[in-house]
Amino acid sequence: MTPQDVDEFFRRLAKARPDPRTELHFVNPYTLLVAVVLSAQATDAGVNKATAALFPVADTPQKMLALGEAGVRERIKTIGLFNTKAKNVIALSRRLIAEHGGAVPHTREALEALPGVGRKTANVVMNVAFGHATIAVDTHIFRVANRTGLAPGKTPLLVELELERVVSERWKRNAHHWLILHGRYTCIARKPRCEACIVADLCAYPAKTTAEPPSQPKAPARTAPPRRPKPRRAGRRR
Repeated sequence: MTPQDVDEFFRRLAKARPDPRTELHFVNPYTLLVAVVLSAQATDAGVNKATAALFPVADTPQKMLALGEAGVRERIKTIGLFNTKAKNVIALSRRLIAEHGGAVPHTREALEALPGVGRKTANVVMNVAFGHATIAVDTHIFRVANRTGLAPGKTPLLVELELERVVSERWKRNAHHWLILHGRYTCIARKPRCEACIVADLCAYPAKTTAEPPSQPKAPARTAPPRRPKPRRAGRRR
């Protein structure tokens, strides 16, 4: 895409969603961090269902440690990898208390040092909790960036770096949200909804889909009229 196309791409997404937000539920930076850790290989809806039982009883590192690994595991067992995630939530809570006074750090390096936290999770927390203009690349953003030609790259890190390069400061703060929502609801994986896409004319995807014509109701099958029995001829008298 040309710089003009990139700018127009985000202008349209911004017009459609002026105030984009994460769909994960949280009440403070700590619960956001936990929710993002739990979201690995899970849907936001699934995570929200689990944290609805977790956060009312544990919304700080201290309360999470008091709940214990078994208590965390019991409340998040509906999401994938819940055993490993419960261990990580307890471990990162312990590290936050020991090294950061129970507060969530603002830097990528400090966040990535926590158990279960990678670059994507750190970027989300920095963006959503602290307002940094970071761009976290998940599967949706990776697909949109490559499919549209916005920021092609073979790895999430390469896509992130390319997005950092091509996206202007005007759009960078919310770019992550616009792209993830566009990928989740329009530029979906199996069959993108190109016919409903507001940036389709800027997109380089060669196999754009089109709206299927409405199916016509089938005419009722014609049935032959019932056959009338032939009159019987009277036999000859002998």
